[in-house]
Amino acid sequence: MNKPLGVILAGGLSRRMGGGDKALLLLDKKTILRHVIDRLALQVSALAINANGESSRFSAYDLPVIADSIDGFAGPLAGVLAGLDWAAKQGCSHIVTAAADTPFFPLDLVQRLQDAAQETGAGLALAATKEAGRGLSRHPTFGLWPVALREDLRTALNDGLRKVVAWTDAHDGASAQFENAARDPFFNVNTPGDLTRAQDILAGKD
Repeated sequence: MNKPLGVILAGGLSRRMGGGDKALLLLDKKTILRHVIDRLALQVSALAINANGESSRFSAYDLPVIADSIDGFAGPLAGVLAGLDWAAKQGCSHIVTAAADTPFFPLDLVQRLQDAAQETGAGLALAATKEAGRGLSRHPTFGLWPVALREDLRTALNDGLRKVVAWTDAHDGASAQFENAARDPFFNVNTPGDLTRAQDILAGKD
């Protein structure tokens, strides 16, 4: 499978961070978003940012900014749909999404998602980690998504669907399991305390 397009989901409301764009907060002299861009750009053929509101706040990154096409805050699936519509215009078959507030996700994310989708014959896959006593925990903002399902997704969103795994399960989505050793590789920055912990991780203190 060829390298897909990458879409960074930056449309969250950041309530626990006090609002605003938490992805633009500094983490070791770079914004969290820049950390995400640097990791995902290595794995995809091109990148875009999914975000709503004034797109000029992302002008420093020189990337396309694509807004949700579904009115209201419809969650990550609306960002996925925006990414699929963007990819369709470029004749691409798949996108991979990553959350804009998760600066340490695996550098083999895309390959592992593609492998999981191919092994099961599914067109899509979500990243997952296994936690002691809790079983498999899927990470719905990290996924491989086929452009061929975009109209199905549009219909589901217009019908009120918001839960990612409800839609992926309906299409027999695969899970790409990643090791959850010292820390969750999909650790995301939701609160000021999380930002402090992310600084510690970069400094080797965590």
